[in-house]
Amino acid sequence: MRYARRYGIFRNPAVAREIASLDAERDCQRIVHLLSVYEFNFDLKRAGELALFYSYASDSVSRLLDRTGEFERRGQLRYDDTQILIGAFIESGWDGDFGRRAIERMNAIHGRFRISNEDFVFVLWTLIHVPIRWVNLHAHRPFTAHEERAWFNFWRGVGERMGMTGLPPNKAELDAWIEEYERKHVVYNEASARVAAATVRILESWLPERLRFTVQPAAAALLEERARIAFGYKEPHPVLTRSITAAIRLHAFVSRYVPITSYPSLVADLVTRSYGKSPPPVEQLGARRLAQASET
Repeated sequence: MRYARRYGIFRNPAVAREIASLDAERDCQRIVHLLSVYEFNFDLKRAGELALFYSYASDSVSRLLDRTGEFERRGQLRYDDTQILIGAFIESGWDGDFGRRAIERMNAIHGRFRISNEDFVFVLWTLIHVPIRWVNLHAHRPFTAHEERAWFNFWRGVGERMGMTGLPPNKAELDAWIEEYERKHVVYNEASARVAAATVRILESWLPERLRFTVQPAAAALLEERARIAFGYKEPHPVLTRSITAAIRLHAFVSRYVPITSYPSLVADLVTRSYGKSPPPVEQLGARRLAQASET
């Protein structure tokens, strides 16, 4: 079922009602679809970007990315490919043809690299934890406990389909496992600092030159302390943090009633810097990366 804005303008309350009526385990794919393309479409996109940024704080994850030169050579392309692939299985679920093909493509891209199970689980955790934290702090309303469980169950299912093993059955146990991982791996290191700097340059390219100096401090203000330390970022000035929080809260206030972005927000409507209005089939995403992997 596809929903429309109420009276052509306002958020449709039927979306939240359907979410509440569904089972957090059995129906997690549908719940995540509704959360992502309707209820929190702006917030979950921003949170997903921040989650991937956070994942580069791992010394082992960032060493691989630094060695392959992914962000230096093809940073924008990598960002766009990732956005499309994740968008596909969020929109379609892993049972849908679009989502199944996207996960298969992701596995093909990752399969050329030696990536440990624990690093995969850490990146998966960022895609669970950071969006929950963002929504609960910054969106027009927090996740319900029901929605948090569905969000976890969905991403656990993605992890299983990517071949991850030993995934805990709930977020509390995963958080405890991550605490130990972060003590070992989320520490200051030069690879993380370089990958973070390359990522910031991608984000800066989206803005007029006179505003680019704001990107790195804004990222530092939104990241949790452990990630800031890993990247070598200073604690942001309180005035900056308050200004960013105020801007996000203003967006949350308006979007409580009137969604500002497209509704629903679908992959077919994405306009990317790499592909414009016509992204290629998911089977073609990352093709240049696969070729490059053979040389590294």
